[in-house]
Order: sequence, then structure tokens, then C-alpha cells
Amino acid sequence: MNMRYGTNFPSLQDEVDEGEWQARKALAACYRLMDRYGMTDMIYNHITARIPGREGRLLINLYGLLYKEITASNLVEINFDGTVCRKPDTDYSINKSGYVIHGCIHRARPDVHCVIHTHTRAGMAVSAMRCGLLPVTQTASRFHGHLGYHEFEGPAVDLAEQARLVADLGPHNAMILRNHGLLVCGSSVPQAFNLMYQLEMACRAQVDAMAAGLDQVLVPADEILDGAAHLYQPGTRRPYGELEWHAMLRLLDAEPGGYPSYAS
Repeated sequence: MNMRYGTNFPSLQDEVDEGEWQARKALAACYRLMDRYGMTDMIYNHITARIPGREGRLLINLYGLLYKEITASNLVEINFDGTVCRKPDTDYSINKSGYVIHGCIHRARPDVHCVIHTHTRAGMAVSAMRCGLLPVTQTASRFHGHLGYHEFEGPAVDLAEQARLVADLGPHNAMILRNHGLLVCGSSVPQAFNLMYQLEMACRAQVDAMAAGLDQVLVPADEILDGAAHLYQPGTRRPYGELEWHAMLRLLDAEPGGYPSYAS
């Protein structure tokens, strides 16, 4: 059987409206940045984003492409139930876990534009620790009182798990999937990426610090942590990620095949 598993697809820029095209470019850039910062797991995991003006429609990656191969045109349009509405002409499709985890969050949280899920080494390590994420760094303090936890139920293919995922996330924008990995969501792609970057850095720092022994780890007082976490919330000073996004795009632009590649 001749399977069609290429990576070159025609541009959709002239076939979608400007709002969708900008959403596709932002999401493709996010995939590239996740690869750039070492937060990928081969062809696995997902980042989803709503299509502006298209209620109930999301963009997600083709299951089979590396994150560094994602472009604005090869993203797949699905609905909250995982039905493929539009995709490139290829035998690649989507990973069921993508819409099982992401679809229910988008459906339950209209404020969420983008959802990111990872299986990083540090994220998986912290997800397996009984203590969870410890507020041992300024970066980790951002999540103090603003982090959900979801117990492991095996690979996310059972639709019955969706209600528990939504309940465990609650009002938070970040969650640790026990014995699994990390999940964040945001009101924009830049905000979601920034949140995942910070959560990943917090996990990496914790793993490094705990290598010296748990009795050597210092945890600040609750009142200090409460104040620090408050300063990171979107309505306190600024929505973190938006200012940083321009620098992130410049980083991609400076790489060989950067912007013209992911924005095609």
C-alpha cells in the first residue's frame, strides 16, 4: 500500500479568512517554539487553538508530523468531538487523545483559546511525585494556588474521562496530569505558551533542586507565595506572554527557514 506521508502541502492562505490565517500562523509558531525549547515528545502531544468566528471549531496538528514540521497550512480543523472538518490531502490524521483532552476543555471553558499538553522529562517526573509541584522558585510561585491535578486513568481515549478532566482543571489555567505530564490553557496562544514555558522551567528547577535531597529544599512562607502568585495573574499587571511573543517570533525569524516555513 502506498501511504501518503509527505510534509509538503499547498498553502491555504487564499482559502481561509484573515482571522483564521492569523490563528494558524500563531499556532504553527507555537509548535515550532515548543520544539525550540525542548518541550516535545517525538510526534506525540498536541496544541489546539480556536478558529476565530467559527464556533466549536479547533486547529490541531497532524498525527505523524514533528512539531518543527508544523505549518499554518498543514494544521487540521476539527470540532469539539474530534470530527475532522478539514485537513491536508494525506494519510496522516489526528490522535484521538488530542480531542479527548483538549475538546472538553475548549467546550467547558469559553475563555480558553489555546490548550497545550506535554510529556516532557521534567514534567513527567514532577507528575509522579506525591508532593506535586513545590513552590521552591519564583517561577513556581506563579502556580501557587492556581494549579489543578488530575489522577492517571491510562491513555486518554475514554470519553468518560472528559468530565473529570474539566472538573480537576476547574478555574485554573494549569494542571498536572498525575503520572502523565503537564497541561496549560490560555486566552491566547502567546499566553498559553508563556504559561507552559514557566511551568516546564519550574518542574526542571524542582527536579534539579531535589537531586540534592528534599531536606535541602527551601519553601517560602505562604503569605509570600500568595503575593507572588497574585502578581502573575493576567489582571494584576499584564497578561504574561503577549509582550514576550514578539521576541519569540523574532527568534524564529532568525533561524534558517524560520518564518517563511511555519507561516506557509
